[in-house]
Amino acid sequence: MSNAAVPAAPPPVPTLGEAFRYWLKLGFISFGGPAGQISIMHQELVEKRRWISEHRFLHALNYCMLLPGPEATQLAIYIAWLLHGVVGGIIAGVLFFLPGFVLLSALAAIYLAWGDVPLVAGVFHGIKPAVVAVVLFAAWRIGSKSIKNGLLGGIAALAFVGIFFFKIDFPWIVLAAGLIGAIGGKLMPARFKGGGGHGASHKQYGPALIDDHTPTPAHAGFSWGKLMATTTVFVVIWVAAMAAFSGSQALFDLSGFFTKAAFLTIGGAYAVLPYVYQGAVEHFGWLTGPQMIDGLALGETTPGPLIMVVTWVGYIGGVTKQVLANPVAAGIAGATAATFFTFLPSFLFILAGAPLVEATRNELKFTAPLTGITAAVVGVIMNLAVFFAWHTFWPRATEAAPFAGPFEAMQVVVAIAAFLALWKYKVDIMKVIGACALLGLALTFVR
Repeated sequence: MSNAAVPAAPPPVPTLGEAFRYWLKLGFISFGGPAGQISIMHQELVEKRRWISEHRFLHALNYCMLLPGPEATQLAIYIAWLLHGVVGGIIAGVLFFLPGFVLLSALAAIYLAWGDVPLVAGVFHGIKPAVVAVVLFAAWRIGSKSIKNGLLGGIAALAFVGIFFFKIDFPWIVLAAGLIGAIGGKLMPARFKGGGGHGASHKQYGPALIDDHTPTPAHAGFSWGKLMATTTVFVVIWVAAMAAFSGSQALFDLSGFFTKAAFLTIGGAYAVLPYVYQGAVEHFGWLTGPQMIDGLALGETTPGPLIMVVTWVGYIGGVTKQVLANPVAAGIAGATAATFFTFLPSFLFILAGAPLVEATRNELKFTAPLTGITAAVVGVIMNLAVFFAWHTFWPRATEAAPFAGPFEAMQVVVAIAAFLALWKYKVDIMKVIGACALLGLALTFVR
């Protein structure tokens, strides 16, 4: 934007209705993972609408990047909270994931009803190698930014060995990596400096409604009393919701498990997926490994954060465990429990923590423990890629016979081609998955 075209005055304050319409629209177009979602919000809120300045946008984003949970969802809650208080934050957060919740629940119902139909099975057969490529690409993308030296690479390797060979639970890996980072940050601070970040930009789009030096709105002011009150309200909501689901052991298990998972989503959804797999597939038996892969593929092609795969897990888990007599009602109950408890902490982190962040603007930094955890996340994601590849290339394999059954050489070729498309040619993830789905459908007719 040229200087001559820069507006001289900030835009008018949007009404709650205007904001509602924008957040609803965002919920339907929020494809492309966190990077794509954050880019969409930046273009619309910073450049076009000028509801918030770039500096304030990045300040909010840096806080959200430090939190467990989906950072793009939390960023939407943060900005809407600054504009319209608690009501605005709740509206933005719910609308961010609501379209994905509805779509994934509907797709899970269709999948369970007609997943064995040859055409549908062919589509999912084609999608599986794309998922292998997507997860491997995620490991490369995160690793290329965060593994800045041999020590951090060693942490990533140890995390992979720990979870793959020794089956160490994900929370213990996170704790160990955080402790290594905390100690290493004191002994070798240069090795544990955060790799990159979202540093401030000097692009100017004209005065913003919430500009660089705009005072924090009154409703966003910090006080210890407000922090305690907000936290108490969330604890009461959590306890009441747990009590509401306590009538069914499966729903109660879903609620407790995804509460824990919500606090472990450090480093993005790919980082916590191994933990979700361990619990959902191996411990509770809510769904199978192949069903988990199919859900991840659909999560990549629906709007909202990738962690929305929990809706898929909850839906199939509700049906599998027969939490209600009607399968659709059972699926919706399971999906609701998994989704509600996954996202509730995100609202807590922003509505309780953001006032403190606003009061300490320009002082927020990445810490050495988080640098260690981010390195470990790379190894954990590599483990996920290996797991998905194993189930895709040897579909009849088991723990007892890891290479049993036929080897799917064609799936390997498709996975390599999909990875090259993502890595070398920067093809959109949705297009790669769509192309692989069409290939799987075509091969169904050939057979």
